[in-house]
Amino acid sequence: MKCIIVDDEAAARTIVGHLCSQTDNLKVLEEFPNAMQAIKFLNKNEVDLIFLDIHMPDFTGFDFIDTLKNPPKIILTTSDKNFAIEAFSYECIVDYLVKPITLPRFQKAVLKAENFVTPVEGLPLATQKAKVDPAEKEMYVNIDRRLIKIEFDKVQLIEAKGDYILIKTEDKNYTVHSTLKKIQEKLPDSSFLKVHRSYIINFRKIIDIEDNSVLIAKNVVPISRSNRPELMKRLNLL
Repeated sequence: MKCIIVDDEAAARTIVGHLCSQTDNLKVLEEFPNAMQAIKFLNKNEVDLIFLDIHMPDFTGFDFIDTLKNPPKIILTTSDKNFAIEAFSYECIVDYLVKPITLPRFQKAVLKAENFVTPVEGLPLATQKAKVDPAEKEMYVNIDRRLIKIEFDKVQLIEAKGDYILIKTEDKNYTVHSTLKKIQEKLPDSSFLKVHRSYIINFRKIIDIEDNSVLIAKNVVPISRSNRPELMKRLNLL
């Protein structure tokens, strides 16, 4: 099985790498000190198995998994026993190894991974919302008893302001009596994402991303921790 190791501690990566070298049918392609480097690698390469630490700066192991559209098999390697219940809520997680890891326990986890069947790709998710018809390229909003057409590809972001929303486009801003939830149902998922309780953005308009915010035109928009993994999944990272 082709595998990678993701852990912010160099010593931990070395130990897992040594355990891999003592185990048949494992080929370590790369090792990474953080989730972002691993994500970039996975955008261009396929692996069968990931050895993943939970506690890492910026992205936790769970944040990392949430960014993966079709995650491979994953074995968690951690010093913390307290996340086992949360870990096995992920269908891709095969086993949960607590450091220090012994060779027999490691090889037992690898054997489990070899026999593990991942969920069938493409099955419908109960939580998946209805998609907007790709043919729809605009919407109409009611402003001062007039219906104003707004083209989706010109929308930069939408901000909640009490009982109103502010729609910022390349040409003009519009204040509409509505909610983010209501307008989100009208927007195509292919371009729009809610990144904060008060903001929906057209992620195709992003100029820059720094820490927990994005720059769109001259607007700095905050990204909540819970929404950041989905944003990173949507971006075409190099």
